[in-house]
Amino acid sequence: MKSYGQYCPISRTAELLGDRWTIHIVRDLLTGTNRFNELIRGNPGLSRALLTRRLHQLTTAGVVEHHDDGSYHLTESGRDLEPVVFGLATWGARWTFGEPTSTELDPDLLLWWLHRQLDTTDLPRPRFTVYVPFTDHPNRYWIVVEDEASICLADPGFDIDVTLRTDRAALYRTYLGRISLAEARRRGDVEMTGSRHAVRAFLTAFRQSPVGEIVATESR
Repeated sequence: MKSYGQYCPISRTAELLGDRWTIHIVRDLLTGTNRFNELIRGNPGLSRALLTRRLHQLTTAGVVEHHDDGSYHLTESGRDLEPVVFGLATWGARWTFGEPTSTELDPDLLLWWLHRQLDTTDLPRPRFTVYVPFTDHPNRYWIVVEDEASICLADPGFDIDVTLRTDRAALYRTYLGRISLAEARRRGDVEMTGSRHAVRAFLTAFRQSPVGEIVATESR
């Protein structure tokens, strides 16, 4: 970004964080993403070349450090951005977060976010499989939990423990904190089928977005 030419801390911060995708990269690093390919997967439209440049800029500025194992982590100054980033979430949830547009209802991104948020600790083992067919989109997804959760775009051939059937907007609303999964199920926005034990286990494992609590509070 071209310098504003103003000796002001707001200007300096805007020069560092104001480029396209930079705040998203910091957001994802704050919420547990630390691999290059994961940053790409969680930000459709961000090219590998641009991500490389942005990470280089953040590393040069002392906000991010690149570890020997290939991972990226926030430094102390980077972690200090947490109230800034989540402050933007608070303001956005209060003033700009209306209904989604059709272009914002990306099912690939939603399932990527959702499967990474699952608390798999108490899910039945050795394998727990969730099938997610959308009622308003042709893509089908399978979340397979073994040692960790993974997302499949083709049928892995495993027995299905829970089928989660819904439309994209309803699942986005649920994941982003406008309504709990249990309430969405009671209202009929989300249909869950499977054994009582499996459904209960998934309800417990489901975790909303890191900004879910903010959205739930500010968008009422």
